Amino acid sequence: MSASAGDREPGTPLDDGKEDISATCSGNDEIKSRAVVKYSAAPPPTSYALLQEKTDLKLPPANWLREHPQLGSAGTTILGSSSKSKPFSSFGMAYDFIDCIGDDVDVVSDSENIKKLLKIPYSKSHVSMAVHRVGRTLLLDELDIQELFMRSSQTGDWTWLKEFYQRLIDQKWQRKKKSKEHWYQKAILSKFLYYSINGDGAAEPVPENHHEREEENGAEEFSSSWPTAFTNRCSDPEESDAPKQESVSLDSKFALGQVASVPKEQNLPTLFNEGENSQGLRNDFVRNIMWTFEDIHMLVGSNMPIFGGGRYPAVSLRLRDNNKPINILTGIDYWLDNLMCNVPELVMCFHVNGIVQKYEMIKTEDIPHLENSTFSTRVVKDIAQNILSFLKSNCTKEGHTYWLFKASGSDIVKLYDLTTLCEEAEEEKCQNPFTLPVAVLLYKVASNLMLKARQNRKHYGTIRTLLLNCVKLLDQERHPQIIASAHYMLSELFQLDEPPEENGRESLRAGGSEDSYSDEDRVEDEDEEEEEDSSSQDDRKAVAVIRSVGELSVPEKYKSTHQIRPSCTFPVSQDKEERCRHVLCYVLKGSGLKAVDGSVKKESDLPAADPNTPIPLKYEDRSAIGACTAEKGIALLFERAGPLQADQKHPTRSGMIPGSWQHHMKLQLFLKASKAYYVLSDAATNLLKYGRALRYIKLSLQCYDAYCSVSGTLHPQVLHFHSQCLSLCGDIQLMLAQNANNRAAYLEEYNYQTKEDQEILHSLHRESSCQAFNMATDLAMDPEYQLFVSSKCYEASFELLDSEALNDHGSDQLAQVLKRLGNIRNEMGVFYMNQAAAMQTEKEVKKSVSIAEQELWKKSFSFFEKGMRDFEAIEDNTNTALLLCNTGRLMRICAQAHCAMSADQSRGEFSPEEALYYNKAIDYYLRAMKSLVSRESHPAVWDSVNWELSTTYFTLATLLQDYAPLSRKAQEQIEREVTEAMMKSLKYCDLQTESARQPLYQYRAATIHHRLASMYHSCFRNQVGDEHLRKQHRSLAELHYSKAVCLFLSLKDAPCELLRTLLERVAFAEFTMAGQSSSAAKLKSLISALEIMTETRHAFQLIHKELQEQIAVAESADVASGPTSGLNLQEVMKLIAVFEPSFSFLLLQLIKLMATMKRKPSNKDEELLKTLKNVYSKLLRAEKNAPLLSRVGFYTELLQHGILGKT
Repeated sequence: MSASAGDREPGTPLDDGKEDISATCSGNDEIKSRAVVKYSAAPPPTSYALLQEKTDLKLPPANWLREHPQLGSAGTTILGSSSKSKPFSSFGMAYDFIDCIGDDVDVVSDSENIKKLLKIPYSKSHVSMAVHRVGRTLLLDELDIQELFMRSSQTGDWTWLKEFYQRLIDQKWQRKKKSKEHWYQKAILSKFLYYSINGDGAAEPVPENHHEREEENGAEEFSSSWPTAFTNRCSDPEESDAPKQESVSLDSKFALGQVASVPKEQNLPTLFNEGENSQGLRNDFVRNIMWTFEDIHMLVGSNMPIFGGGRYPAVSLRLRDNNKPINILTGIDYWLDNLMCNVPELVMCFHVNGIVQKYEMIKTEDIPHLENSTFSTRVVKDIAQNILSFLKSNCTKEGHTYWLFKASGSDIVKLYDLTTLCEEAEEEKCQNPFTLPVAVLLYKVASNLMLKARQNRKHYGTIRTLLLNCVKLLDQERHPQIIASAHYMLSELFQLDEPPEENGRESLRAGGSEDSYSDEDRVEDEDEEEEEDSSSQDDRKAVAVIRSVGELSVPEKYKSTHQIRPSCTFPVSQDKEERCRHVLCYVLKGSGLKAVDGSVKKESDLPAADPNTPIPLKYEDRSAIGACTAEKGIALLFERAGPLQADQKHPTRSGMIPGSWQHHMKLQLFLKASKAYYVLSDAATNLLKYGRALRYIKLSLQCYDAYCSVSGTLHPQVLHFHSQCLSLCGDIQLMLAQNANNRAAYLEEYNYQTKEDQEILHSLHRESSCQAFNMATDLAMDPEYQLFVSSKCYEASFELLDSEALNDHGSDQLAQVLKRLGNIRNEMGVFYMNQAAAMQTEKEVKKSVSIAEQELWKKSFSFFEKGMRDFEAIEDNTNTALLLCNTGRLMRICAQAHCAMSADQSRGEFSPEEALYYNKAIDYYLRAMKSLVSRESHPAVWDSVNWELSTTYFTLATLLQDYAPLSRKAQEQIEREVTEAMMKSLKYCDLQTESARQPLYQYRAATIHHRLASMYHSCFRNQVGDEHLRKQHRSLAELHYSKAVCLFLSLKDAPCELLRTLLERVAFAEFTMAGQSSSAAKLKSLISALEIMTETRHAFQLIHKELQEQIAVAESADVASGPTSGLNLQEVMKLIAVFEPSFSFLLLQLIKLMATMKRKPSNKDEELLKTLKNVYSKLLRAEKNAPLLSRVGFYTELLQHGILGKT
């Protein structure tokens, strides 16, 4: 067997991994017992001194009653009251081992209390214990009723319990005094232990005042062992003269000390200064042991002295009167002590009248079999399990104080709920001295679980239940600090930045109450129903009753469900707004801001307010607040966005002292409220509720403003969050500017305010005027101003992130803010560009460019340049290309504004200024293409830039061609420039990629070829002299006409353009024929022209189809919808007016030429001539005034059947 767990360095916690295991057997039954020492203040065990026979223990050794680490408190206080269980001993252990409470441990108690419970069936002694529940853990403490009532006679406290006790339990209550034999036995035991560590075996003289000390120690038994920490009255006259503000109740001091262990890693408020633990709440045990007895896990405190020696390095020493046999109670006592402390052997010293007789060594597993002390270990195990099950089944409510009581000589054990009895007695909560320790323990367990909650959300329900029960126990006026902190932690449970999970979580509404355990409530109710009939009137006040202690020995007589805590105790909403409302509720209600404000008001009736700062009312006039100019608003915005401020030295506006718990708590609550409103604003933005979003971000920034007013230094995490708020505010203002049509709805959302929001605002106004961010959060009616505000918010956010304070914290967000900054500058550039374009369109008379237009161009260009720098800083090539594209568009608007107008308001020649701006636009588009590198980087942007570049080249070429600057340039130079621009535009016409723009590219390419063909046609007609150049122009015209025709034919929706191109091509063929002299050449040219003319049937077919559709629509019932076709009827009429004479001329010339040919005509020629005459005849006889549809149909049929294939 391993050494005792007590063999460790004194005063140090022990490694939980080193477990000491022992097992004892009773007959064939094996009892499983394991003890792990969690903490030991004792030195390693030393061998005990074997006293010589005939040593007189009545004589004190020289070292008697001197403190010795081997004995701990067992020696010096063996005669005093401290040897007894203290009423709060379990709380001291629970505070030290908070990790074990609520989940891992079933029972926390003094070893003496454990032994007393397990001896109930064997003992006639009274039992009085206080029971408290925290999760699955029960805390057991001795409740000395006699001492409590002695105290009640002096203080007046607990009178209701005294009356209850006398009425129902013991009508003739009186204090029982200890016998002289009791003190005699205590004295010789103390002397024996000191002899055992002294080792000389001889009695040495002792100080003369020894007897006085003994009497004093004996008298201490009658003094109050109740902790003075819960005394609200001053016993010292000097203390009573202390200033009023210093006479804080000791229970509050205790709380301030105990709650100080809030884990800082969880960003929980570190509110409390460490103070000394109050009397009775310290963990005074020599060792704390995690004892597993069968399946029961107990945290036990023990003061039993452990020595070395014998066959094992750990033994316990006992002193027995040789004339008195060991009874069963003593045997169980010795056995349980050794099991708890993992001591394998017991050394018993026998004496007669204080004279040592002999020693005897007994193994721990043999103790149950000693003569006159035989007991069954299995029965003790059953007793333990039954008592635990009974308590767990009936002590169901956290925060309640239960009283387990068995009267002396009685077999009945009763369990009372003192908390309920106290409430019925209409006495204050503070009348129960356990209230504050229980509340603090609930708080400490909850704050400890907060460490684990990040990794496992299953703890959230436990934490919420613990904190709600903690708050229920406390009075807000007495303990605002703990209540405020508890509610802050409740708000922390609602993670504002987590996305909702797809799988729905359980909610509180699914079952289970907040302060009890649903599965066990059922057991409790059943027990009550069974007992109601048989119980006497006196027992009806009890929660539960054990009718006979003998029942405890029956295996599994009492069963407890192991579903300790309901699984459904935490309301989790998928709705972000609901989660935030929970947070704001906890921030505000009875705890957070209200509790802090109330305590500040009470502690400081005259707040040290700045006389120069007006104290705002609860409801302020928004127009008065917003009266400050934009410049002042911007100054305030950037001032509040500063990373550091001077340390706070003076009281705040409400009178709070910097460094006080109220100060720390308000900081946390303001920040939490600000975050909640931020999340609400973000959610509203996603729902497109921009008025509501602006209201929430205004509240968030007002909370932050109050935070700045209270805080001395802003931490990087806070500044980082503030930059996010400013960025979101910028987003909202931008969205409002872009959605001006819904302004009335947004205004209604913005002005709505809940009562909760008003109360939070009122609390904020106690610390700050909350006007620093008015400029950023006002709902303006002017889109330009909203864009301006949005840009300022982004700039403030960027300056914050770019500051030294956030160099290492904001790198990721910095890129996001720069992107937003680039975007808003693009939006503002587009806004001013559109204003300039609108101003240009609205001009009635085209005059020179106005100064207002030029100012708008400059503003637009400036914002575009700044935006490009922002995007280049984060290497965002796509957005850089977009801004370059917009700048190109601005240059084109500038070019259009410089259009030259003649005196009669007709379009003049293409001006140099127009050329300059169009070329600048081309440069910006080319830079955009270069920025994108290839289409694969971003196809949509690439296609957009490509289209704009092609359009600019085409517009430039068209203007040069249509309004040629002949006054400044030669015709040939203009033709070269037009050709160059047209070919470049054609280069950027993407005819291969399938996209929505493909038909537009095809139409533009066809138009370019048509225009080039027309230009070369004109050059060919006008060129004189240079025959080589004329041939070149002729071939180019033919080439471009053929390409234009092919492209127009593929479009299917440009019949007029196709018809015009074919007619021009026919005219080109006719002009070529006119210059020919031989009949054969002329015939060939005429036949070629007729073939071209025949192709016009495709155009007439398309025109005929569209005309039919127009007529069908007109005749339908839905006349109001109008024609769907875009066919220009006037254009069709003009083209037909050209077609008819041209076709007639071709036919006539062919007929003449074929009729006058010198060679003999072949059969084919004769047939062709006959056909041509027939067609010509029909054309001449055609009705000129026939409807357009008929005429088009006639031409289609004539071209389709008359001469198709004949030529």
